[in-house]
Amino acid sequence: MAKLVFGMNQSLDGYVDHTAFAPDPTLFRHFVEEARGQAGSVYGRKIYEIMRYWDDDHPEWNADEHAFAEAWRKQPKWVVSRTLTSVGPNASLVGDDLEGAIRALKAEREGEIEVAGPDLAQSLTELGLIDEYRIYLHPVVLGGGSPYFAGPQPPLRLVAHDRIGEDVIRLTYVPA
Repeated sequence: MAKLVFGMNQSLDGYVDHTAFAPDPTLFRHFVEEARGQAGSVYGRKIYEIMRYWDDDHPEWNADEHAFAEAWRKQPKWVVSRTLTSVGPNASLVGDDLEGAIRALKAEREGEIEVAGPDLAQSLTELGLIDEYRIYLHPVVLGGGSPYFAGPQPPLRLVAHDRIGEDVIRLTYVPA
């Protein structure tokens, strides 16, 4: 059975914003390795549209960016959206039965399935489907934006913490 993992970069004050801060090279390489090992990813529409950037090669990319794009393109992706009618390569739309679709994914796959997007993660949290939360805590204060937790925080238990790169602490929690 697969494990559903919600992980995102977060500011010290609890917000996620890919335009306000980015991973350093060490953390980015960590994300390349994670993408290589994932059994797939479940995306909300907004994050999926941002991640579609990796579908096309860009001449300015370095070796790590090419490696991430290759890993991202290979893995299956499931997109939860009420507005999209089609998705890109190696991706499929999740129908109206979010809970049934995600339970089926978890049952038929092995390994980790990434959850991307705070709103989607909140819906899956409410359904009791997220197995692990990974907060990549950056030394940045944003003062507002999209929070990592889009709703009430579930009771969590810290199971691991480690430093990645020079400035980031990864906090790993499971539902209590």
